[in-house]
Amino acid sequence: MTATDLRPWRGVLVATALPLREDLSVDHDAYAEHCVWLIDNGCDGVVPNGSLGEYQVLTPEERAKVVETAVAAVGGARVMPGVAAYGSAEARRWAEQASDAGCRSVMLLPPNAYRADERSVLAHYAAVAEAGVPIVAYNNPIDTKVDLVPELLARLHGEGYIHAVKEFSGDVRRAYRLAELAPELDLLIGADDVLLELAIAGAKGWVAGYPNALPAASVELYRAATEGDLGTAKKLYEQLHPLLRWDSQVEFVQAIKLSMDIVGRPGGPVRPPRVPLAPDQESAVRAATEKAVAAGLT
Repeated sequence: MTATDLRPWRGVLVATALPLREDLSVDHDAYAEHCVWLIDNGCDGVVPNGSLGEYQVLTPEERAKVVETAVAAVGGARVMPGVAAYGSAEARRWAEQASDAGCRSVMLLPPNAYRADERSVLAHYAAVAEAGVPIVAYNNPIDTKVDLVPELLARLHGEGYIHAVKEFSGDVRRAYRLAELAPELDLLIGADDVLLELAIAGAKGWVAGYPNALPAASVELYRAATEGDLGTAKKLYEQLHPLLRWDSQVEFVQAIKLSMDIVGRPGGPVRPPRVPLAPDQESAVRAATEKAVAAGLT
């Protein structure tokens, strides 16, 4: 049994964009095919119902079916759904739904309807952990206004509530502090544009955005970075960074879906309140994507 079997959140797990038709309905067939395509191109798993998957604007029925579609396409061991919700009870129900569908891990934001304090964060993760499926915490203080600092993550891990963290703060210094405080807690790269820095710092995985459009080159970058082939990694990183940095922008969903459309993947429109990219943004994403394709980074 490999480390990835024991810790299925390790490796390149793609936070999947959700293909929508022009009428904004979910194209589940296209989504299933997309999940298979990602695995076929070297990715280790998929993360449905993250913010890139627009889970906030899905109905409960759609959200459940997205998980079931991914599991049917690539198997539950390769699927780590986002289970974020405003209430702990609802998040626990989504964790139970994921477990029932066959998933072996889930990803969970802290409480984000308000600026939660440490006691609320601990209680939230404790409640969802009762579902019995391993939890990967998701630290995104930019959007949630709740910062899972290394000291708090170490406490969550010490209590047995979490097994890994998707780190999206952009502060690569935290990797070293976290390794000191909780060496058994797996650090996962959470923002595409700090991949090389966090890989060098010992990250065990990448919850990734841009592999939705460029999986093979992205996987090659990750493998080179984590295996110490810094010459290969740095060159790829420089070539891909004009796209990777969009993962940390407000318009990351629109940007990644546009890149998918350009390379022939099923991206499509976004649901409101998101709106299409502004003309200058679209031009920048299009130019960077076409340059990456021309360089063979598909």
